[in-house]
Amino acid sequence: MSLKLTGISKRFDRIDVLRNIDIEIGKGEFLVLLGASGCGKSTLLNCIAGLEDVSGGTIEIGGRDVTGLDPGDRNVAMVFQSYALYPTMTVERNISFGLVCQGVPRADRRSAVTRVAELLRIGDLLDRKPSQLSGGQRQRVAIGRALVRDPEIFLLDEPMSNLDVKLRNRMRVELRDLHARLGTTFVLVTHDQIEAMTMATRVAVLEGGRVQQFGTPHEIYHRPQNRFVAEFVGLDRMNFFDGVISAEEDGIFVETGGRLLPFSHYGFRGAPPRTGRRVVMGLRPEDIFRSGNSLDDHVSAQAESRVIRCDMTGGDVLAWFEFAGRLTACRLRSSRAPKPGERLPFCLDLENASLFDADTGERL
Repeated sequence: MSLKLTGISKRFDRIDVLRNIDIEIGKGEFLVLLGASGCGKSTLLNCIAGLEDVSGGTIEIGGRDVTGLDPGDRNVAMVFQSYALYPTMTVERNISFGLVCQGVPRADRRSAVTRVAELLRIGDLLDRKPSQLSGGQRQRVAIGRALVRDPEIFLLDEPMSNLDVKLRNRMRVELRDLHARLGTTFVLVTHDQIEAMTMATRVAVLEGGRVQQFGTPHEIYHRPQNRFVAEFVGLDRMNFFDGVISAEEDGIFVETGGRLLPFSHYGFRGAPPRTGRRVVMGLRPEDIFRSGNSLDDHVSAQAESRVIRCDMTGGDVLAWFEFAGRLTACRLRSSRAPKPGERLPFCLDLENASLFDADTGERL
């Protein structure tokens, strides 16, 4: 089902936790609410589920206004971070308990449990208790308990946060595949950028109770709407350089560290800024290369500097050097990692750079 949030706000006493949130997704999409602890993402999920009343705004599911409805009347299902399984019940009983409470006949319950167990590959676990299961198995049972109700929207509140790294990687793939098979609308809350980028059709980045940016993972990563999103999204911190716009007869440039960098190619959101406007240029480490790459001079800049240090990350290495008076990181293959103290020529791919207003932090 489609989901539409309009002007959602939530206040606890005198504290505004959610502020005028607008989000709309279509049927079968996978929405990820991404943000750090305290940004309001779990509160927003609870509002969608009906576990929290909103202070303002409306929630529509499938075109139906459910803002004032109880959780049981919204036809949504939720998977919690703690799994919340009944320890004395078998897996089969845990999955079917909601159907028992709804008065669903036994034969129908058995059929529904069998269907979900096959889907999640837990058919051989139905007679076990939660204490006899691994973390990944308990997670599947919690998902099965939600799926058995055939909800219109599936809500997940950091369901993988209790798993180790290897199991989280596997469960990400399984959840993504499950979403593709079901075609049901998913809403996932997480602070993990990898989860957001690999599973979402669209991402809402939250901070301070506001949506900082709403878009596809590609848009969020490559065209951050403000400096906060640019800093928050990405495993490696974006490089930032203070600069000033210089509009010349032969194009638009950013002056930083005594250098003029070409930006006539840049897709400004409005009219090109005038000379003298203070900006911040952002460039991700993977957009800085060893010189030798055939990049157009109109969208690149060359530099040479001494490597200060290298941080090994596995198959890649972050090489740090000085550019425009700032410590700058570039991502290189670790098999060809330079040595600290070695001077190397670098090439900056400005086609993927971002410009932000120095005062507001908004994208230009």
